[in-house]
Amino acid sequence: MINKLTSLLKAATISLSDQQKNQLVGYVEMLHKWNKAYNLTSVRDPEQMLIRHIMDSIVVEPHLQGSRFIDVGTGPGLPGVPLAIVRPDAHFTLLDSLGKRIRFLKQVQHELKLVNIEPVQSRVEDFPAEPPFDGVISRAFASLNDMLNWCHHLPGEKGQFYALKGVVPDDELATLPAGFAVDRVVKLAVPQLEGERHLIVVNVTK
Repeated sequence: MINKLTSLLKAATISLSDQQKNQLVGYVEMLHKWNKAYNLTSVRDPEQMLIRHIMDSIVVEPHLQGSRFIDVGTGPGLPGVPLAIVRPDAHFTLLDSLGKRIRFLKQVQHELKLVNIEPVQSRVEDFPAEPPFDGVISRAFASLNDMLNWCHHLPGEKGQFYALKGVVPDDELATLPAGFAVDRVVKLAVPQLEGERHLIVVNVTK
């Protein structure tokens, strides 16, 4: 698994320490183990998890600005856990409404000794952002419209929204709620992953 991850990282020109690689593989092993009972992801094969969960998450890291992030609808910790491993100096709140996912994330936090994640069980609209976040991240969480409407209270004055998408959702970009504007659309390259990946970055304008 370490060799497979190393070759994927090399293909993506991402440089990580041995400790970070071990943590990423450890996370995949936990995900694989817990998945049998908790059904955390539809991806069953650990090597596919490296591509479709780990690499798909960490290619976003260079585009994040700030040091306090919240991953809304994090599920089993995606993309928040891989991002927290590759950016240890930033803090990630992992928000999900399902207790079994938060129990899994607390075990991940304990076993991998991740001091920069905070798993929280809450509906996003009920969660107070004190203090506000530099970035609000979501992957396969909702439409852009829903994300902005439900999460509008989370970012600080210069905070941004980061939505991980497949193909560019032109219809969603054309109907953003008032008070928001697209900052940039970044095409992401994920080694060995079929299909397109894009990062949509949205600013608060009001």
